Amino acid sequence: MAQNVVDHLLRRLSQWGVTEIFGYPGDSVNGLVAQMAKVEDGPRFVQSRHEEMAAFAAVGYAKFGGRLGVCMATGGPGAVHLLNGLYDAKLDHVPVLAIVGQASRTAMGGSYQQEIDLHSLFKDVSSAFLETVNVPQQLPNVLDRAVRSALAERAPATVIVPADVQELDYAPPEHAFKHVPSSAPDRVVGGGTVLPPETELDRAARVIDAGVRVAILVGQGARGAADEVLALADATGAGIAKALLGKDVLPDDLPQVTGAIGLLGTRPSWELMRDCDTLLIVGSNLPYSQFLPPFGRRAVEIDVDPRFIGMRYPTEVNLVGDAASTLRALLGRLDPPEDLREGRERWRADVEENVRRWWEVLEAQAEVAADPVNPMRVVSELSPRLPDDAVVTVDSGSATNWYARFLRMGKHNRGSVSGTLATMGCAVPYAVGAKFADPGRPVVALVGDGAMQMNGLMELLTARRYQHLWEDPGLVVCVWHNNDLNQVTWELRAMGGSPRTPYSQDLPNMSYADFATSVGLTGITVERPEEVGPAWDRALAARGPVVLDVHCDADVPPIPPQVEWGQVTDTLRALLSGDPDAAGVAARGLATKVQEFLPHGR
Repeated sequence: MAQNVVDHLLRRLSQWGVTEIFGYPGDSVNGLVAQMAKVEDGPRFVQSRHEEMAAFAAVGYAKFGGRLGVCMATGGPGAVHLLNGLYDAKLDHVPVLAIVGQASRTAMGGSYQQEIDLHSLFKDVSSAFLETVNVPQQLPNVLDRAVRSALAERAPATVIVPADVQELDYAPPEHAFKHVPSSAPDRVVGGGTVLPPETELDRAARVIDAGVRVAILVGQGARGAADEVLALADATGAGIAKALLGKDVLPDDLPQVTGAIGLLGTRPSWELMRDCDTLLIVGSNLPYSQFLPPFGRRAVEIDVDPRFIGMRYPTEVNLVGDAASTLRALLGRLDPPEDLREGRERWRADVEENVRRWWEVLEAQAEVAADPVNPMRVVSELSPRLPDDAVVTVDSGSATNWYARFLRMGKHNRGSVSGTLATMGCAVPYAVGAKFADPGRPVVALVGDGAMQMNGLMELLTARRYQHLWEDPGLVVCVWHNNDLNQVTWELRAMGGSPRTPYSQDLPNMSYADFATSVGLTGITVERPEEVGPAWDRALAARGPVVLDVHCDADVPPIPPQVEWGQVTDTLRALLSGDPDAAGVAARGLATKVQEFLPHGR
């Protein structure tokens, strides 16, 4: 029986290993939607509540599944809605394929309903690959090239299929002039060993061999090279800081791991960068160079993508190669002078003492009294309870601070945020994507109430609808409930010297637990500090999606590891300029900061 275009498209996606398409229906993808029910063993259609959520779910699927995420939308408004999620994929280097409908070819150019210039719309976000299928013979080459481009460049690619083309009988490209064939799908794209020239490896080894106080910064590009990073750290006595997207590269229980870096980072990471004499950057594109060592220190960088190497710090040697293979080649070349051993041992001992002390400080900060619950305590209580194989998704906002500093990531945990776009509203659809990527793993989404009201509430319906497909239906959505757009409030104070403006920052109060219950899920409300731990126990033990609604104190500040004088003066000016929460902010801030100077533990 003859295949039509969308039938072939779906079968081709199956050959590429695609099992889910996250999307929302609409008239210019009617042919695709109708055919999905007819293709045996084809991709499953996962209906989100909004096209933006479909794109985010595809990003989460790709981030946590390590393979291509696919989303779909109708042309016009549906296509526009995909953009935020696709930009998230582009900026965090995640392979996502968008399949988008368009007005029929006979109507194009006629100012037809929902017809917009999709190539202009997608040309930036989908710069890796963007094409429209105008005749059936184009389809194999366009689709395969889109998939290969997304995987190879770790970026979004877009294929546009007009509504009338979807219904045409499929015809393959011919062995003829002006036809372009395509080879069979190969799921191994963009992998393999990439090594820098031996001369550059030798140069890098000499730089590292000369260092006494070596620091390593790892980002998500070091994922899969944890053993090699640790081996190099042991060989050099280095401490290891983690960029936000690299938080799950190494577990946080290792004594030489200083934790997150930057505004959301830890004091040991700041001290590591301040005091090191040599820096090795592995797979990180951290944009905040002020948190890297002062210029003039010796530095080496490893990255598989030459477009992003040497652009955050004036590095002496740049090694273009995959992290694991390059580190192994580098390790074999290290031969430090014997007289550096004692200095390196002292450096490592100092790093480990700073880390030990910092975890005691964090524990004390999480216990600081607040009204009603200290937001730090939410993650502090989660850490010892986090399942060994859990995935953690995090929204943009003050929740990101508490995740970055307080969550003790285990060896087998995965976690991610919208690292570069820093968009709100990603955590819950990320979690849905993560559950489809690996249905046997529990997932925890950490969300502020602003992001929850923005779009997280509706995606609870998606979780409810599909939970029966997940081997482990455990999905906990934890909401920091403070009725404030808290991250922006603190940015207004610390960076703009502006008091909190209730007209822009206050959120409508609601019960997130009651909403969850109203849609058939489990809701748990927490209003006292002593309830936090037991609530996590109950939520993590549940057989199905749970919303943990924790009433938190908005006046607890996310204090950076090193506060600049300008931030201090701006915050003081804001508090003295009529900030409605000045007294609470001053009290909570002082109580939190003083923990760094008090004796804790042994």
